[in-house]
Amino acid sequence: MFKEFRDFIARGNVLDLAVGVIIGGAFATITKSLTEDIILPVVGALFGGFDFTRFFVRLGPVPASYTGSLTDYAALKAAGVPLLGYGAFITVTINFLILAFIIFQIVRAANRVAPKPEAAPAAEPADVTLLREIRDELKKGGAA
Repeated sequence: MFKEFRDFIARGNVLDLAVGVIIGGAFATITKSLTEDIILPVVGALFGGFDFTRFFVRLGPVPASYTGSLTDYAALKAAGVPLLGYGAFITVTINFLILAFIIFQIVRAANRVAPKPEAAPAAEPADVTLLREIRDELKKGGAA
């Protein structure tokens, strides 16, 4: 059983998948930072301090011990207040779209660089093959 497991793990596609998942996770972190630390602040500056995390709906009561702002999504969430954070969802959706666009660009560039497979020569039509065989037989003098 150990040998089977070792063979399974040693297959190229399993290792490729593991590497892809690890790199994908790191790439997602970079994309999240790009969105939250660069793109959304610029969008906020262009639209007068626009911040997606301000969009939420409280679904339950605020604990009596809570002393923070009632408009601070992160603080309310940390305090355990049930929230419908559609602004955070918008942020995650933007992250996804940016990530998908970047991956699209990478695949597109890789497809341009990758060598194109050569097309196999077209199969010869049957009548041409038959005529060729007849010709070859006639050349050999094999007519009956």
